[in-house]
Amino acid sequence: MEIRQLHAEEFEASLSLSEYAFKYKVADEARAEARQKFRPERVWGVFEDGTLGAQLKLLPLQAYIQGKAFPMGGIAGVSTWPENRRQGLVAKLLSHTLQTMNESGQTLSFLHPFLIPFYRKFGWEVYCEYKKYSIPVDKFPRKTEIEGSVKRDSAALEILEGLYSRFAAEYNGTLQRDQEWWKQRVLDADTHQSVFYSKLGEPEGYVLYKIVNNELVIDEFIFLNEQARKGLWTFLANHDSMITGASLKLVPSDDILPYLLPDPRIPQENYPYFMARIVNARAFIENFTFRSRSSLESRTLYIEDEHAPWNNGLWLWSVAGNGASTLERLDGEQAAADCSCTIGALTVMLLGYKRPGELAKYGQLNASPTGLEWLEEVIPQAKTALFDFF
Repeated sequence: MEIRQLHAEEFEASLSLSEYAFKYKVADEARAEARQKFRPERVWGVFEDGTLGAQLKLLPLQAYIQGKAFPMGGIAGVSTWPENRRQGLVAKLLSHTLQTMNESGQTLSFLHPFLIPFYRKFGWEVYCEYKKYSIPVDKFPRKTEIEGSVKRDSAALEILEGLYSRFAAEYNGTLQRDQEWWKQRVLDADTHQSVFYSKLGEPEGYVLYKIVNNELVIDEFIFLNEQARKGLWTFLANHDSMITGASLKLVPSDDILPYLLPDPRIPQENYPYFMARIVNARAFIENFTFRSRSSLESRTLYIEDEHAPWNNGLWLWSVAGNGASTLERLDGEQAAADCSCTIGALTVMLLGYKRPGELAKYGQLNASPTGLEWLEEVIPQAKTALFDFF
């Protein structure tokens, strides 16, 4: 068995496996374009006797954490031929990929799971969820008179990029998008973009949407202030003679739109979305900013991580007065630790998806009373989101 990156001439083998596993077909006329976009260095495969048995894509991405971009390995397209399933090929591929990410300095990894329990075994954990709304047109937010204007399908990409970056950086786990990502993953020929400008001409929000079957399908709704939110909704409500309603997906879980509606009884869903995993606990924690302390304080932390042995074991975790932190390996058993958890629980705790007290209450974190109190004090409150898919 061999695990390696694919070669350019293995495009057909890779595409055939993806088509079979994900039940789609690339038409002949689109195949040449797909071949041109094929990045073999981003696809890792398991080969037996020279035949591709399983594969995944490892995307070099950046994710916002505390408003800063952290290097992140995005895993996508995990696929196996049915005759190769339940033979541990994907497990070997994931372990190899963790090693690869660690060596390349990617301290985080995200993926969209086909089955959450499967990836939990390897240390990934759900870190964000999104809301989905269906709003009949007669329940839209009220139209309001706003000082400002909305311009449709005219904004340069740099304007959208600047607004998105400011909005996304308020959450942990959002992607830092480059222009290639915008052009290939966010915008397409069917997508309309409308930008709200203040009275002074400053862009303060945008909406990306399509009109499908007499419905506004809103892919992204970004606003920097309440004036922009109201201005964009007034613009959308002016479609009332053309549509029956609107659907919104990938809405951040902290959104309170239903509360702001004249009638909040609309269909709503909360959907667990992507999973995250800290790849290198020491590097991640030492680049993270914790709450300021009056003096240097330390606790012992035991991390359970059988698939990334460089994380597994007992650590001395110190947080200085300015919020800077260090993690130093110790010799010792789990029972000696002030705090003990899996790498998945540590990930969602630091990203802000779950608080230490919540995890301890439901048995996902073992901590002494002083250890739990310390974690609650040093880990900042945060919110998580993701507006993309890969």
